[in-house]
Parts: sequence; C-alpha cells; structure tokens
Amino acid sequence: MLILKLLIRNAFRHRLRSGLTILGIAIAILAFGLLRTVITTWYLGVEASSATRLVVRNAVSLIFPLPLSYKDRIRQVEGVTQVTYGNWFGAYYIDKKNFFANFAVEPRTYLDLYPELVMDPGEKTSFLRDRRGCVAGIKLVEKFGWKLGQGITLQGTIYPGNWDFVLRGTYRGRDRNVDETQLFFHWDYLNETMKKTSPARAGEIGFLMVGVRDPEIAAQVAASIDSQFRNSLAETLTETEKAFTQSFLSMAEAIIIAIRIVSLLVIIIILAVVANTMAMTTRERTGEYAVLKTLGYGAGPIAVLIFGESLLITMLGCALGIIFTFPVASAFGQALSSYFPYFNVETETLYLDAAAAALVGIIAAVLPARRAIRIRIADGLRKVG
Repeated sequence: MLILKLLIRNAFRHRLRSGLTILGIAIAILAFGLLRTVITTWYLGVEASSATRLVVRNAVSLIFPLPLSYKDRIRQVEGVTQVTYGNWFGAYYIDKKNFFANFAVEPRTYLDLYPELVMDPGEKTSFLRDRRGCVAGIKLVEKFGWKLGQGITLQGTIYPGNWDFVLRGTYRGRDRNVDETQLFFHWDYLNETMKKTSPARAGEIGFLMVGVRDPEIAAQVAASIDSQFRNSLAETLTETEKAFTQSFLSMAEAIIIAIRIVSLLVIIIILAVVANTMAMTTRERTGEYAVLKTLGYGAGPIAVLIFGESLLITMLGCALGIIFTFPVASAFGQALSSYFPYFNVETETLYLDAAAAALVGIIAAVLPARRAIRIRIADGLRKVG
C-alpha cells in the first residue's frame, strides 16, 4: 500500500508535465489504434472469403472479358456444384465521390452462391422478376436515403451513359464482415443494352464464380477448369476466392507497408516522450533515492518505484487513448464508408495498444532505474536541496 501511494504521488508531483505526457501517450495510442484498424479492415475481405468458392477470370488480366459460353463447360467439371457470372460495372451515383461497388450479375445463381447476403423473400422475388430491378446493401440504402420502389440512376464509366434502375430489395450481411455497401442488378439488362449500343461487347462477362463440393478439392477443380481453356483465345486463371482477394489487395501492398511503418514510428515517438519524462524525474529525485539507500532500501524497491511510475503514466495514457479510439474510429468509418464498409476496432487492436504501452513503459524506465540504482549515496546526497 505504501509503494502504491508513493507511485501515485510521484507520478503526479509535477501535474502539468505528467498531464501533458499522458495526453501525448493518449494521442499516440489513438493514432496507433486507428492505423492498426485500417490494416485489419483492409484484410477483412480475405476473412470473409469462402473456401468453397472459386473465381475464374481472364488469365491476361481482370479487365479482359470471357465468353459467356464458358459457364456451361465449367458446370460439367467434376466437383463443381454451381456456376454464376457477372461484370464489374464501375458506375457512380450523381457525383463521382459517391462511388461504391456495383455489379451486373445473374441474380438467381449469384444469390444462391452467396447465402451470406440475407434478403427478405418477398423482396428477392420482386428483384428476380424485374429486369431493371436492383438490390443494395442496407448501409448503402441508409447512406443515400433510398426507398423500395425508388428509381436510381447511375452514371456509367466502363459502360458510359445513364443507367436507370428500380430498387427492389435490400440485403444484410449474415456475418459482421460482409460488405453491406454493394449494389447488384441483372446482367441481362446490361447485355441487352450492349446489343443495341455496342454489339461487340455483348455476351461478354468479367468473371465467373464457381461453387465446389469440398474445399479440399478446390485446387484440383481449379486446375481442371484452366486446362479446358488452355491455348484458347481467352485462357482462364482460376483461384480460390481468398487467393483472388489477396491478389487484388496486393496491388496496394505498398500502402499497407507504409501504414505499418508509420504505426511503428508512433510507438517510437511514445517511447521518446516517456523516456524523457522518466529521465527528468530520476534526475530530480536523485537525493531522495540516496536517502532511501541510507535507510536500508536496496535496488529492488527503488526499481519498483521508477518502473511503477513509468507504467502508471503510460497505462493511464493508454486507457485514455483507447477510450478516444472508439468515437474517432466511428466518425472515420462513416466518413470513408465507401472505402471501408466495416470499420470497427477489433479486440486484438486493444490488446496491441495495451502491449505497446506496457512495453514502452518498461523500456523507458530501464536507463533511469539503472542510473538511480548505481548512484553512490554520497553523490546523491550532494543534490539534496
């Protein structure tokens, strides 16, 4: 109890300095937590990937199309349970800043292959019956204030022009990591329009999604699919949904590495701040430590005082930073909902915050404690007063 009282009194003997140090640690922990949340959110799509789904695309590049006729041949491959297809549409709503993922898909098979997209049965039926109908994630609907039956016009980029749709349904994610900011519409609607405006692009698909019977045979099925179209005009590259998502994210790997480096720099900054505080504190209390030695206190109690004070300050700053992280992360997620559909602070991030703060508190106290322990009583008493 005496040690605890001494720790608290020592930590707040210079209130302004301690307060500023705690505030600096809190800001650094907040920044560190946000950066780690960005990284975990970035890879959230990989976690949401199914082990029983394959992605088939053009072997040259994702931007090159595939013939629609491929779906029938793929369906005959041993181990394949279902095949669906679609195109990345790449349109925006009213203004280019209102960008979100939108796809032209074969609706019935696509929704069957993605059971994590939960829809009301009545809305699903309405969507399937309306060729111009579309389905949007609940977060997207809430963002723009759309209502069922409302007309929605998207501005095309890959497929230029104004595209008119009718909102026939919404979906919610079965799991927390399901993207609820996407929009889907009938591939037939896109294809029929292409027949009128760009006949050369009619009948083209951007990708095929393949359901397999067992995850263990996914590699074998992928190899069988690619072998069918080897040496054709449009060779395929088939990979698991997880591998496809990872390869897509790898395009921005440099950004992720930069974020990781910055998060480490934040920790170094915290260390410098706390180490400076503890060094100043130790110099000021050299005489006190000398007095403790004359009273018979050894290296252990003195080290406990210094390490305890350092840990108390860093953990208070850590707690304050974690408290601030949640509202700031919520505001950040809302502001960038088009890029981060799910932006929540994970429990793992909080553990990393606490571990980083504890590590900084320990390292920052090592040199001051060593100096206080090794100082001679006579040298320490010279500084009294």
